[in-house]
Amino acid sequence: MTAFRMKRRHFLLATLAVISAKRVAGAEPRRFRVAFANLNEEPGTRIDGLGFTGAEIRRSFELASRSLPLDMIYYDNGGDAEKAVGNARDAVSSKVDLLIEYNSDAKANAEIGRQLKTAGIPLLAVNYSIPGAPLYTADSIAAGRIAGQALGKFAKENWPDQTLVAAIIGDVSDPGAAVTARIQGLTEGLRQELPDLSPVQLDSAGHSVRAGSVLAKFLATQTRRKILVAALDDASALAAKSAVETAGRMSDCVIVSQGADRSIHGGASEKKEIDPANRGSVILGSVAYFFDRYGYEILPIALRMLRGEQVPPQTLTKHVLISAKNVFVEYPPVDMN
Repeated sequence: MTAFRMKRRHFLLATLAVISAKRVAGAEPRRFRVAFANLNEEPGTRIDGLGFTGAEIRRSFELASRSLPLDMIYYDNGGDAEKAVGNARDAVSSKVDLLIEYNSDAKANAEIGRQLKTAGIPLLAVNYSIPGAPLYTADSIAAGRIAGQALGKFAKENWPDQTLVAAIIGDVSDPGAAVTARIQGLTEGLRQELPDLSPVQLDSAGHSVRAGSVLAKFLATQTRRKILVAALDDASALAAKSAVETAGRMSDCVIVSQGADRSIHGGASEKKEIDPANRGSVILGSVAYFFDRYGYEILPIALRMLRGEQVPPQTLTKHVLISAKNVFVEYPPVDMN
């Protein structure tokens, strides 16, 4: 009798364990409170020297979070270090499970890192490092190198016996690390293909209209030469294109840009500068940074951290050159971006 009761007890315990496991397996996953402190959402502000806005970045997080067990809280740092620190303090007070921080000020980031560490809250940094936090970042050197190599390869294939000059145009005086890295990468990429070619820098001071006028003056001094133009952003590339057309130098110039924002790839009902039907454009392509997809790239990393998984100390954006050959693969011609 005792043996029977023991077997029955073991069976009941095992059955209860199975039922419990099934309930756990079928239960809703735990939801986490995650805060995203964006770099700057002020209208008209370009993010890190490219054509994207803070609103586009935030929208990518809003869309990406819909299919994840995350309750999002959003902050706008407004490009202000003191405000970024205050937002982090508020996130701690709100007892979030994790903070995603996009802030460019190193001193403020150090303070934010200290606050989150003291509170025992995980921290994930975006594009600017924070001590002790994993980093998701664009690889501006690699992106610049892709553009430089594309220009060099085009010249070797199409203008092998021509005299070449190269120019980097945009806000070249911007002291930011991202722009400096882009210029470094562009120069390296060009020299990998054309070792004897050193690009000149044409400063637009961040104004696209000025980019066009500066390039127009440069074109006037470069008769009987083929010109490789590396634009630091898409607005500068479009202004450069207009200057080339006005000067009647369409057959002498080719442009590769940085960013691949909406002004270049367009939406379903918008003009697409890079398009299979627009192969005559002097804009060969633009290197994608995918700021408009940051939420889809960053939130899965945050979720892994919340579940206690190890994540790499640094995750880099996978930059690609968007051209007429692949634009519809990366940005299908439908308003779903």
